[in-house]
Amino acid sequence: MFYPKTAAEVEQLVAYAVEHRVALIPYGGGSSVVGGVTPLHTQTQHAVITVDMACMNQVLTIDKTTMTAHVQAGIYGPALEAALQAEGLTLGHYPQSFEYSTLGGWIASRGAGHQSNRYGKAEDWFIAAQIATPLGLWTTEHFPKSAAGPQLRDLLPGSEGAFGIITDAWIRLSPLPETKAYRAYFFQDFERGLQGARALLQEGVHTAMIRLSDANETFFYSVLHGGAEVAENGPMGFCLMLVGFEGIADQAAHEQARTAAILERCGGADMGSGFGELWLNTRFETPYLRDPMMDHGLGVDTMETAIDWARLPRLHERASAALEKALAENNPNPGAPGIAMAHLSHSYSHGASLYFTVVFPRKTDAEVAQWLAIKKAVSDAIVENGGTISHHHGVGTDHLPWLAAEKGILGIELLQAVKAKVDPHYIMNPGKLLEMP
Repeated sequence: MFYPKTAAEVEQLVAYAVEHRVALIPYGGGSSVVGGVTPLHTQTQHAVITVDMACMNQVLTIDKTTMTAHVQAGIYGPALEAALQAEGLTLGHYPQSFEYSTLGGWIASRGAGHQSNRYGKAEDWFIAAQIATPLGLWTTEHFPKSAAGPQLRDLLPGSEGAFGIITDAWIRLSPLPETKAYRAYFFQDFERGLQGARALLQEGVHTAMIRLSDANETFFYSVLHGGAEVAENGPMGFCLMLVGFEGIADQAAHEQARTAAILERCGGADMGSGFGELWLNTRFETPYLRDPMMDHGLGVDTMETAIDWARLPRLHERASAALEKALAENNPNPGAPGIAMAHLSHSYSHGASLYFTVVFPRKTDAEVAQWLAIKKAVSDAIVENGGTISHHHGVGTDHLPWLAAEKGILGIELLQAVKAKVDPHYIMNPGKLLEMP
């Protein structure tokens, strides 16, 4: 394991790895949920070095004229936001892994934060980067816009370390919001909630976040906060939507009023700010439930996708059914089949992301096989019904079997050609994004 402090040290390390045929795995916060930093045995590399970027954690410059910052890739989310907010600025990128993930990882995985409706995904706020490749250091273009051919910078968001190690990046900033307001709405069913979310996007309402839970997820979180009394009633069918607004106070108030009118028209009932503020204040606590659940014999996993509005209801229905079937077929405790739930998490004028969560009794004597069966079932359903294999988790190793169905044969060959040119010995995070030759 190496802990470089400068881009020059990373460059030297990559050169050493090329000479000695050593695989390099860039490591930020280690929060990948798709095997993105898992060492793999290969026939061509003699060893594996993990390149921990924790020492490259500085904000190098903040430019208020251009509203940009130049930042080292190993900085963690809280440290980055603290430095920016001290200057009245924000990146606004708050993924679920915010506390334990880094700028470089966000870019490399093409990540998304909760408030991506306002601040964008990683590829939206990413401007440029310096990357240490087996061919040397490369700094991408960083113009506001350019028509000088395809922009090669676009190769980096989602590259997962396959072409080199991001050492530092230039990012687009926003003013620190004057106000934040989060409200809750209830809908009779998921379909009506989807209609409301789509109306907000297509009628131009500026939100920071729209999060619509299906009936199972609404029930699950109601039980977490309400206890056994709520659990006895079972899922009631209604769905919770949280809508967030951030920015200048009067503009946020205007957008809240527009939202209330549109969602009322679509059948939504305004429940005030209580649920929204609770979510905002506890949003990073949910992942900490995983270990206690596993200690009690439960398995937990998440899967996500994105698709256009027209096909989203069918994808939700069929992926949920595939999960429920897989949970039942691989269940060691028939009396407790587990639960599959979903929410709309990131939305656009033409479509949205669906995020699935499963909680289930583990087969402690065959838990990997159990998980593989569940993962395959939902991934097959996602791809067969037109969804992307990942909206923001990335490819890693877990999603490789489904990548060709999305990119096509020519698309995979183009990526392989870039890989072969930049990294002919396949030492850069081998087996991630692309299969090893």
